[in-house]
Amino acid sequence: MDQDLTDRATPTRRACLKGGGALLAGGLLAGCAGQNDAESSTDATETAATTAATDAETAADGDAAGYTVSMSPAGDVTFESVPEDVMVYNLVYADAAVAFGHGDAVNSLGFDSDAGGRTLDAYYERLDGVSFDRSDLAQLNSGSGSVNIDKELVYELDSDLHLVDPALVASFDGWDQSDVEEIREQVAPWFGNAYSRTHARPPEPYADDYQYYTLWEIVENVGQVFREEDRYAALESVHSDLLDTIQSDLPPESERPSVGVVIYMDEAFYPTKIDAPGFATSHIRPLGVTDAFAAGDVTFETSYDFEAMLEIDPDVLLHSYGIDSYYDVASIRETLENHPVGGELSAVRNDRVYPSGTPVQGPIMNLFQLEMTAKQLYPDRFGAWPAYDGGAYPEIPEGERLFDRERVAGIVTGD
Repeated sequence: MDQDLTDRATPTRRACLKGGGALLAGGLLAGCAGQNDAESSTDATETAATTAATDAETAADGDAAGYTVSMSPAGDVTFESVPEDVMVYNLVYADAAVAFGHGDAVNSLGFDSDAGGRTLDAYYERLDGVSFDRSDLAQLNSGSGSVNIDKELVYELDSDLHLVDPALVASFDGWDQSDVEEIREQVAPWFGNAYSRTHARPPEPYADDYQYYTLWEIVENVGQVFREEDRYAALESVHSDLLDTIQSDLPPESERPSVGVVIYMDEAFYPTKIDAPGFATSHIRPLGVTDAFAAGDVTFETSYDFEAMLEIDPDVLLHSYGIDSYYDVASIRETLENHPVGGELSAVRNDRVYPSGTPVQGPIMNLFQLEMTAKQLYPDRFGAWPAYDGGAYPEIPEGERLFDRERVAGIVTGD
């Protein structure tokens, strides 16, 4: 399993959600190449051919019409009502639920809700009327070292949708495909796609037919689950405009910095390739920088000591999970400055070590993280990134914002 992935309904209502989750029953194609995130808006019509929701008329017994949404690996999932009690594992789907006005439906997160919830709060602080109540969320993973969800907890939650990749759950300790199918049949369907983040290979028997998506394709599918197609279109328009704003004003390639995306701990740097497939770097890749680690054979286990990092010596260091999350980047920056070798790094000497975004990102997070990265990499073009030592996403003067906060808040709240 890719370690980096880990990141109450009444019976009547639950019975109304019938998972057509036979794996890829609709013949979804495997191994779809992950396109550049800047292309996601132009690919929307092509995506609709395989992922669009379709009305599913019921038999002539007078029952209300249902609707079907399709996404690998669950396949077709049919709903007769919008889910109101939803199990969520990671921030992609929590953020998407909030974006579509259904944050109250979320009943859980994979890990400590305060840790992940603070990150969401940091961004939502800049959107009037947008919030996420995490006070009563169940924690799915014990955080004890093994990656696991207690099956009994899934039964206790009694959700009417599990907005989680079934292939991911099948990879957890103590789970296999039969357990996943048991929950689908006895509780509620699964609907999620986790391996698109890094294009890691999912476990058998899902691997051969698994399909990968861009972040915004996944978000579109979640919008269809909640019957919020108009909200999705409005948010995607903001995203498309933001990409146009950034990419229309990028400097010539010769003037762009080399960038290293890292996590630093225990005197080691753990790198991420910017141009690797998947949406983990969808807030960085559209900026068109030179990837400092492009020539290296970077895997999840790769690490560099200070001497190796000095040989690579990126112009800019972006530290993942830097916005009110797991790492105190201000403290890390000070540690690097005081290290005899770390202090020689160009990014350290030139004060270009920045907190970067969370790879496990939903749509609202992605908007802020694109803006943040543009300011960090190209301050002369997009305005300087303010000093940040933790807490809420910094306040950006209105004239220097790269997307309209009021527009996004209005989409989310429906105002």
